[in-house]
Parts: sequence; structure tokens; C-alpha cells
Amino acid sequence: MPKKILILSPHADDEILGCGGIIARYSREGHDVHVLILTNASIGAPELYSKKDINLIRAESKKANKLIGTKNLIFEDLPALNLQKYPMYKIANIINKHLEKIKPEIIFIPSVNDIHQDHKTIFNAAKISLRTYKKNNIEKILSYETLSETEWNEHEKAFSPNYFVKLNKSHINLKIKAFMKYKSQVKKFPNPRSKEAIFYLSKVRGSQAFMNYAEAFKVEKILG
Repeated sequence: MPKKILILSPHADDEILGCGGIIARYSREGHDVHVLILTNASIGAPELYSKKDINLIRAESKKANKLIGTKNLIFEDLPALNLQKYPMYKIANIINKHLEKIKPEIIFIPSVNDIHQDHKTIFNAAKISLRTYKKNNIEKILSYETLSETEWNEHEKAFSPNYFVKLNKSHINLKIKAFMKYKSQVKKFPNPRSKEAIFYLSKVRGSQAFMNYAEAFKVEKILG
């Protein structure tokens, strides 16, 4: 039975870095993967990002998600880099609107342990939204790691995964190809936003669960 999967992505490219293997695998197994990119940096930090910059990265995002198999890519316009100043209930209401429309069984959210404040805010807003969501269709809520964000949090509890999803090499190769569509975001190794770092992390996470390749998550809720 096909599942509906929703990935909450604070910024364009977080969905590929954190869940690209999941998207590649689940979409090819016949499941419906929905990606919700929640912020717009030209609104939150116009002195740093222009509308042209955002149009570019959103065009890259469309190419990446089309390649990897995302069924439905959605953009919202919350103020990136200033999200912690935005009313939490309004962020939760936006998330709830999409929960009501998509009715997902599995939800992926960014880790609360990420160094980026936007990631923490989306995590907390998602928890608020999910707490008040009245449908009983949700089976799993999992938080994901984001290369260049999760590993930099040295002063709070580190990301400690306890749920590993088995992937194969074709899933990882597709994840890397999709990330490479984000030309404005790709860096050279040893930067964590590199194709090599993505590949090596998949091997490390796989070895932690006696698999060749994996993506790792933290269980927030298992229901039913």
C-alpha cells in the first residue's frame, strides 16, 4: 500500500542533504513523497539574498526534486534567517494547512540539535502543529540530520540516530546527482556540502546498522 510522506525542509537543499536517499528509495517503491520548503531568504534577509538569488535556488530545487522523484514540491515564504522572530503559531498553522491537505503517514522534520536557528524553529513549530493535528493517519515522525548544520552543534545534545533506513548504491548516487543540481550550494570536499561528504556519511550510517549504505534519523514518535 503506497504511503504519503512529507518532508519539512527549512531551506531549499535541506531535503536532499537530509532525506535524499529516502526520496530516491521511497519514490521508486511507489510511495508519494511531498517536500515542503518553508522559507524565503529574500524576505527574511533581503540585505543578503535578492529575489533573483531565491529564484535561482528555487529553479535548482525544482530540477533536483524532479530528478530524485519528489511527487509534489511546495514553497512557502517564511522569513529565513529571521524565523525565530516570527510568531510560532503562524508557522505551525502553515504546517498544519499542508498536513490537512496531504494527510501523510510518515513525516520527516529537521533536527532540534541543528546549529541553524531556522531548523530549530521548524522542529518546534512542527511539534506544535502535529500535537494539534486531529487525524489518526500518522505512523512515524522522524527527525533528520543536515550536513553542515547538525554536526556543528557542540554545546547541546548531539544528534544521536536510532532509526536507520537501508539504501543501495543507486539511491546514494541519485541523491548525489540531485544535490549537484543545487549548483549554487555545492562545495568542494572536505566541505560537508560536497558529493564526497554525502557518500561517506551514507557509508558511516550504514556501518552503524550493519548495512552498506543508510540514512539515519531520530525517532520522535512511532504511532500505531
